[in-house]
Amino acid sequence: MADEMVIRAQRFINVTYGNGATLGIPKLEENGRTGWVVMYALTRALQYEMGISVLSNNFGPGTLSALQEKYGKLDETTIPSANFCRIIQSALYCKGYDGGDIDGKYNSRVKAAVAKLNDNMGVGVTYPGSVLWPKVVKGLFNMDAYVTVNNGSNTVRSIQQWLNGRYILRKDFYVIPCDGHHSRDVAKSMLFAVQYELGMADGVANGAFGPGTRAGLKNHTLSTGSSGVWVQLFTAAMVLNKRPVSFSSSFTSSLASNVSTFQAFMKLAANGQADFPTWASLLVSYGDQTRQGESCDGITKITPARAQTLKAAGYKYVGRYLYNPSTTSLPEKEIQPGELATIKEYGLRCFPIYQTWARSVDYYSVAQGVTDCLTAAFKAEEHGFKHGARIYFAVDYDAVDEDVTTYILPYFRSITEQMGKLGSPYKIGVYGPRNACSRISAEGHADASFVSNMSSGFSGNLGYAMPENWAFDQIVTKTIGSGDGQIEIDNNIASGRDIGQGDFHPSPAQKLDTGFHLSLWSALLKEVDDYMESIGKPGGTARIYTRQECLEGIMMHDATITSASRGYRMRKALIQTSAFWEYCHYSTLDVVQDAGVALYHSGVIPDWGQGLPGVVRLVDSSTGIAKISGRTCILARNNSIRAGLLDGETLNSAADNDRWAMWQKLNQDNVFNLSTVPHLHIWGADGKQGDAREETPIRRPALDYTDTETYEVLRRYQGWGTEAEAHALERMPLYAIFEKYNRIVREA
Repeated sequence: MADEMVIRAQRFINVTYGNGATLGIPKLEENGRTGWVVMYALTRALQYEMGISVLSNNFGPGTLSALQEKYGKLDETTIPSANFCRIIQSALYCKGYDGGDIDGKYNSRVKAAVAKLNDNMGVGVTYPGSVLWPKVVKGLFNMDAYVTVNNGSNTVRSIQQWLNGRYILRKDFYVIPCDGHHSRDVAKSMLFAVQYELGMADGVANGAFGPGTRAGLKNHTLSTGSSGVWVQLFTAAMVLNKRPVSFSSSFTSSLASNVSTFQAFMKLAANGQADFPTWASLLVSYGDQTRQGESCDGITKITPARAQTLKAAGYKYVGRYLYNPSTTSLPEKEIQPGELATIKEYGLRCFPIYQTWARSVDYYSVAQGVTDCLTAAFKAEEHGFKHGARIYFAVDYDAVDEDVTTYILPYFRSITEQMGKLGSPYKIGVYGPRNACSRISAEGHADASFVSNMSSGFSGNLGYAMPENWAFDQIVTKTIGSGDGQIEIDNNIASGRDIGQGDFHPSPAQKLDTGFHLSLWSALLKEVDDYMESIGKPGGTARIYTRQECLEGIMMHDATITSASRGYRMRKALIQTSAFWEYCHYSTLDVVQDAGVALYHSGVIPDWGQGLPGVVRLVDSSTGIAKISGRTCILARNNSIRAGLLDGETLNSAADNDRWAMWQKLNQDNVFNLSTVPHLHIWGADGKQGDAREETPIRRPALDYTDTETYEVLRRYQGWGTEAEAHALERMPLYAIFEKYNRIVREA
């Protein structure tokens, strides 16, 4: 909404400094909306009126020094000109204060506005009345707010005002916003405040968490009963880290309890005291860098000697990269052959990280999310990570909030959607600064965060609390071990939310299947169609779909089938054959049975079939693209859960509610339906535990399955009897066709 007085301020700049191109003061759009462009123009106009020859958008040390030297302070007696006053009046309006009529007069309205500004900044006691002091002028010529905005916290605002009021006279302390929000400037001001209270002189205090600051804090442990300014600083730091405490000068038992909660959350000793590790965790993102972590990550291969070093140093979880697009740079960045076996042998666990570039905003897009998800999942399967591992996708640069909104969230949304299309084989985590991790997680696109807290200067770390779902806290790079066992790592604190994987698929002796090439579609369709025609399948007139529609339905979900085949180390032709065969045989009878199940469970016809001779109540049916019943789905998935191949809780195959829940997913979600097929094959090979007609276990589906094993597991998909055996024989040539085209692709 346009503000008339802001329009007048913009017009004043345009009219007064009409030759702005020559002066270096740009012409403004007279739209009544304030913003950085307007504040920059006002800053340049102020510099021009002070006789500064080189104008700048920045109200920096030179501008501040000139203001101090020329005027000391600004009021009705020191304002040098009417235009100088009009600039001040315009800036007041752009900040939301009454600047008078932009008439060049430092009148009562201007004085009242300045007094209000001083009070809002928290410097009213230091700078009483209506005088504008240089640091207040600097604060006037930016976009900081001095009242709560965007649901800002009144408690946070009171801390901001307290900091301004207490330290404004210190040389390097400048007015910080009082908007009720933690920020980079507020975080920096807290470090200055700590240094001032430690007795550091101006010029020594620098807002950095250096050795002097660390040493001083180690001598300022607080506990229940403590009081004074140090408690104020500590409670301020707690509030700014979103802990539910009051800003106070008294260290109460309630505060001690909340400190213990925070310490437990950060994996610190939960003693309820403001000790050095707690101070450090509140003031800087990396905290106490001397802490020994249980987790690490790095770009170096874990050899037996290095694994022994890590084990001896107390590490349990190792982060390693799934992929390195470069063939020359960082040759050991990607997990190396045999490395996961070494990690397992030495009792370590591994969590996978995916990063190619990801170091600037132009990397992130919806299309890149699709590519990265597919590459990460396929690489995880190739290296041997079992389904259910969590892959951390990287945001490895100083992403500002707008970057997260416009580019990074859509990228992660794309990863989420694509992982769903794969059948959700892997969980999604995020590696990055605090703000990016928190926002991506809040949107539901990551369930754990690997936080790059070591980059303490990142805008996304300064002024942001630790993500609630943090799994790993990266705090320092260090080198451990010696000789062959020496290794450089990033030392990480582990929360226990993610323990990685400690068991992996062995490196495959044969190539895994990969995605289908559309160039082969016509040939595949013809060969499949000709074969099905030659055996008269499917027969009858009650079929719902044509053979081409069925094949299209299977190939539309090629990514799902490919991921499942890779993750469970079976040929994708095994999944394609069973699903395509069943889909071709989906008939009007199946439609009727599906309707009956839905009518029964929805309560429309709860007594469906009851009392009719020879009619069985339809509580379940073989449904969906691969014709799987709720009961069968539960039994197969329970088998995989017990075998450690699938995450989740086992269900009761005899319970109506459990069967109905699974039936609905099978009926409505083709990805879930097709993702269940490999579990049916695994269950069939395992001997169909839970089936009344248990069979002798055979080898689980493998990349080197023999024809006999393939026939047997295809037969078991349909069950017992001569029809199942006959259909399995008919499906063997169909399997061979799918395998022929899959082999062409994987060996290309």
